[in-house]
Amino acid sequence: MNTTRRQLLAQRAENMRNQMTYPERRLWFSFLREYPTPFVAQKVIGSYIVDFYCRKARLSIELDGDSHYTESQKEYDRVRTTFLEMLEIKELRFTNNEVRQSTSVGMRACSSSRRGRVVQSRCQT
Repeated sequence: MNTTRRQLLAQRAENMRNQMTYPERRLWFSFLREYPTPFVAQKVIGSYIVDFYCRKARLSIELDGDSHYTESQKEYDRVRTTFLEMLEIKELRFTNNEVRQSTSVGMRACSSSRRGRVVQSRCQT
């Protein structure tokens, strides 16, 4: 990937961090930002931007809003998930509605183990 493309993705990720959706802000500020195993918001991986990423656990968390239900977006998401799997990154997907109802919905699945490294949830809403 050329530098210009990488710079554009980095700028877009920064803009997305500064303009998080309500479910993203809720999950970030109520749990992920202070979690003992560090997560970052809006991380560039290849030519994609993942909502939240934990390098130590090789774990990506994606929150799906209404735009993720179109056929073209579903295909884009499938390709992206395959790309992440090729990098041995586990992707967890949740709907915005699930996060609106309870931040623990995302955390129940953070009990994931990758190569002996565990991210375990203890979040209560």
